[in-house]
Amino acid sequence: MKKVLRRSNDSSRNSTNSAFTVRTAKYVECQRNHAASVGGYAVDGCREYMPATGTLNCATCGCHRNFHRREVETDVNSDCTSASSTTT
Repeated sequence: MKKVLRRSNDSSRNSTNSAFTVRTAKYVECQRNHAASVGGYAVDGCREYMPATGTLNCATCGCHRNFHRREVETDVNSDCTSASSTTT
């Protein structure tokens, strides 16, 4: 699973407010058509991408990672800190 963390600050906002976008990419079932060369359609049934050591090939089916369907989950987290004033 690959995670990408992005931080975005809007110049119109207070400098203490910031937003974080976390994107998680997961590669699931293989969609490679193994019978394309003979004019048919057949997939191998590999359910999830398992990386082989040091390569982008799947350890289960041997296909490149790009043949596996990619699911991206996006979470936006805001880190708001506001100054509270107390008078005694």
